[in-house]
Amino acid sequence: MIFVTVGTHEQPFDRLVTYIDQRKKEGKIRDDVVIQIGFGTYEPKHCAWERMIPYGKMHKYVAKARIVITHGGPASFVMPLQMGKIPIVVPRQAEFHEHINNHQVEFVQKVARRMGIIIPVIDIEELGQVIDRYEDMTRSMDKKINSNNIEFNRELDEIVRQLLR
Repeated sequence: MIFVTVGTHEQPFDRLVTYIDQRKKEGKIRDDVVIQIGFGTYEPKHCAWERMIPYGKMHKYVAKARIVITHGGPASFVMPLQMGKIPIVVPRQAEFHEHINNHQVEFVQKVARRMGIIIPVIDIEELGQVIDRYEDMTRSMDKKINSNNIEFNRELDEIVRQLLR
């Protein structure tokens, strides 16, 4: 199964939803597909879809999915990472009126470059090839988030102890 989420931003991300639905129609995607379309105006005709999905249900979709495709909001791609999955991330772009600026493009590129834990797709025409090659692309990728929480907490604890002396 492929799960696609566009998040809850009020501007539609019909470009991604339409692209996935069209590939499903053409038989280029054989997996079952579930799309969370948010405030989109395009309603898929060849994929299952829901406008908004509660957290628990989204968690189940992500767990079940072979591939997770998200927009560039970190909240959407962190969940798959926490579950050991490498998400394909298609950032919203200002030129398509999907967001007010291109901060998602910039953020996604930085995360991909620094951490290597997501697959960014800036040009949506490349998405089909990425889906087709997903297993090969992810085989050598680290599927764990490296968290600095323990080190941060240790350092914070030391700072607090020094302040209280």
